[in-house]
Amino acid sequence: MATTMLRLARSSHRLCSPLGGVEAVRALSTSVLHHAPEAKAAAAPAKTKKTLAKQGVRNIVLVEGVRTPFLQAGTTYANMMPHDLQRQALLGLLQRTSLPRDMVDYIVVGTVIQEVKTSNLAREAALGAGFSDRIPAHTVTMACISSNQAMTTACGLIAAGQCDAVVAGGVEFMSDVPIRFSRKMRSIMMKTPKAKTAGAKLGLLAQIRPSYLAPELPGVTEFSTNETMGHSADRLAAAFGVTRKDQDEFALRSHTLAKKAQDEGHLSDVVPCPVPGKGVVAKDNGIRVSSMEQMGKLRPAFVRPHGTITAANASFLTDGASAVLIMEEQKALSMGYKPLAYLRDFVYTSQDPKDQLLLGPTYATPKVLDRAGLKLQDIDVFEYHEAFAGQILANLKAMDSEWFAQNYLGRQTKVGVPDVNKFNNWGGSLSIGHPFGATGCRLVTTTAHRLKKEDGQFGLVAACAAGGQGHGMIVERYPS
Repeated sequence: MATTMLRLARSSHRLCSPLGGVEAVRALSTSVLHHAPEAKAAAAPAKTKKTLAKQGVRNIVLVEGVRTPFLQAGTTYANMMPHDLQRQALLGLLQRTSLPRDMVDYIVVGTVIQEVKTSNLAREAALGAGFSDRIPAHTVTMACISSNQAMTTACGLIAAGQCDAVVAGGVEFMSDVPIRFSRKMRSIMMKTPKAKTAGAKLGLLAQIRPSYLAPELPGVTEFSTNETMGHSADRLAAAFGVTRKDQDEFALRSHTLAKKAQDEGHLSDVVPCPVPGKGVVAKDNGIRVSSMEQMGKLRPAFVRPHGTITAANASFLTDGASAVLIMEEQKALSMGYKPLAYLRDFVYTSQDPKDQLLLGPTYATPKVLDRAGLKLQDIDVFEYHEAFAGQILANLKAMDSEWFAQNYLGRQTKVGVPDVNKFNNWGGSLSIGHPFGATGCRLVTTTAHRLKKEDGQFGLVAACAAGGQGHGMIVERYPS
């Protein structure tokens, strides 16, 4: 497979259009920062608006979406708990929408690393936010697309007629992850309640060895491959010929656009989050515009000494939560809401977790476009999850390869490369942050706001996830 991927790298470089190869990578990183405004000014006249509404199918709308500020792990949120953060996102949604707490039919929340004290985090957060105790709630997990799964679960409940109003969300709290005793130590500890006599208790104590006291951290490797995601991303970037410079340029682009969006007030989904003893947090703290020179000084983070992924071109460990209100259209209108967008077709994909771990967007993009009857050129807003700069750029090269399309996607022609002037224009996970369970809601909410701001009709959300999985969704702007 490694040889095949290297062959792909050469083939994609040969077959790429002017947006392909290294030229495409650089167009997506440095030059877009300087040329995006001119490109926008010279944009073509607005296309005739069309809709993806289907006769006999309930229209599902995104009414509102919010999130707490995304903070680097170990900073201001460090003494909180995951359900606290999710509760704050839910409270922010209630305040933003003035939604009566008993008007929701269901609540579903995504998370990845579970806090053992709150196994059904969605229920605890909902009760803490004051939702009626008559509203069912459950928690889902699907790695980095957990809140995507929460949202599409909501869509399914509404489409089936089971619900009219569902709150979906997601949270991740990397400041305090569960750390276990070793299995041998746990085994001894589980036997202690049955040891009734002093002799039995001393016998168990005598079995303990110093090595048993070594803690077990949550797994940072893929269970099926025993490889870290960063190492896999480094191999993927190498296979597709994505250089360190390419990745640093794209990361710089992400931070620059995020800072611009933050300064101009475009990140309006952020709601203030009170933190006990530390005041109120009002904005993300991971956005930092550096320079190519400074980024170039960092050592490889995973593959040393020749790897290309560093702390500067990878997403950072993040604490944060998100929440969205999803409703059946007529129900939303009857309650006086003006929806942000329609949530249309969506897909999930799975592929080889060894060599294609992070290629979810490449598989999901054509699949969801076909399902919706759209072309890449019909999309006005692209919001792709940025796990690593190398991952994004490798996906773009795979999408621009006829060879990859024919040999892996079962397609005769390549998917194509998104217009750089429509791609993650307000930054992405590299700069804003990536709380694993919360990012999906951010992507969809950002897409809805960008469609309105940029006068677009259709948006495409795509993301990769651990296990070699992916997600794609079409978001349609709600008419004025």
